Amino acid sequence: MALDNGSDSGLRVHLEAFLANQRLAQAGAGAPDLDARRADLLKLKKAIQAHRRDFVRAAAADFGARPAEDTLILDVGPVVQGINQMRRHLRRWMQPERRSVPITLWPGRARILRDPLGVVGIMAPWNYPFGLSLMPLATALAAGNRVMLKPSELAPESSRQIAALVRNAFDPAQVVVVEGDAETGAAFAGLPFDHLFFTGSTGVGRKVMRAAADNLVPVTLELGGKSPVILARDADFAKAARDIAFGKIANAGQTCIAPDYVLVHEEDAAAFADRLGAEMKRKYAVSARRSGPCGIISARHSDRLQSLLDEARDMGARVIETGPQDGGIGPTIVLNAPPESRLLTEEIFGPILPILTYVEIDEAIGNVASGPKPLALYLYSDDRAVRDHILRNTSSGNVTVNGVMTHYAVDDLPFGGVGQSGIGAYHGRAGFDAMSHAKGVFEEPRRSLIPLGRPGGRFAKLFARYMMR
Repeated sequence: MALDNGSDSGLRVHLEAFLANQRLAQAGAGAPDLDARRADLLKLKKAIQAHRRDFVRAAAADFGARPAEDTLILDVGPVVQGINQMRRHLRRWMQPERRSVPITLWPGRARILRDPLGVVGIMAPWNYPFGLSLMPLATALAAGNRVMLKPSELAPESSRQIAALVRNAFDPAQVVVVEGDAETGAAFAGLPFDHLFFTGSTGVGRKVMRAAADNLVPVTLELGGKSPVILARDADFAKAARDIAFGKIANAGQTCIAPDYVLVHEEDAAAFADRLGAEMKRKYAVSARRSGPCGIISARHSDRLQSLLDEARDMGARVIETGPQDGGIGPTIVLNAPPESRLLTEEIFGPILPILTYVEIDEAIGNVASGPKPLALYLYSDDRAVRDHILRNTSSGNVTVNGVMTHYAVDDLPFGGVGQSGIGAYHGRAGFDAMSHAKGVFEEPRRSLIPLGRPGGRFAKLFARYMMR
């Protein structure tokens, strides 16, 4: 549903009306049971499958060009697989969980019930417009919530397809899509949801968190950052080059967990740069022959990437263009970029890859630790001692060992950041828990020693001594 941003107050009234409608429906219907939730997930899955060709066309229009495989394998497919996993495990996730009871409260019983939070707001980005809208939506439905969803205005065709899917599959009292510009997004973030889920940049994430704080709305923030690749001396450099080239060419590197820079031993750097360049050329050529490589989302984003390269070149870096630029930004390797350059201080979010060198592995670890904690970290080594040393001494949202980005496809792993790369996690059980309230329930027995141990009770002194031991 598109909104007319005629006035701030009118926009706010429209959004609050949607929220009030969902709260009223929630109060009347109560929490959906297992069958209802599984039916909602199946309905969403079937709608996604029915719209998949529309999604491919919409994404190609938004990006200027985008291979169908990028949309189906990287954007839409993970949602279908995630729904399958949620439907398979939902019964177990919803079951009450027994908890132990201290001896002083015997023979009482304790358990946890997982309630829906209520109405969840979801703000999605443009880079994977379907997956990063519909995966949080599926998770919220699995947890029994109602949802207001705001797709990104920077992918308008994709946003329209999402709105059409939801409009045809769900009653607006259960799920509603709110389309609009940045002003709509700002008003959306200020609504008194029961939970707000945001995926996007760290800078916008700060603004969203401030807006949510006014209503004490808890947030899940899936942000980004500079995700490094550490290549140990024993790394499989051929595999690493293939993986990293894929990570920078798929979706034109516009992926929050794409490799942002590589750390390689100084004696291996030149050979690895040559190998990586050849692999980038090969993958780019294959993509061009099939349906054309993915484009940069907008001229503004392309201009920003060019400015990063221009600054690095002016500061003495060596820029190696490994694929046709065609008037835009193609796969590019950068050597000797100064540490103060924007290329090494900002998230790149494009097909540009700086290569940095180290002498000892602890130098590489120190490089990662000196900056904000990344959303993802990739390390290549078959030496378990080296891998364990890196894992113990780095902090990141997630890690893939001897691979790039594949941890995202493991539905049973929590996906999320740490520090400036995010707050909270989702996917699988982690997402279900994030969008549920863990309600603790204690059943006190009719007859017990509990009253005798309270202050003023016959055994109060005995209980006090026991509890302080």
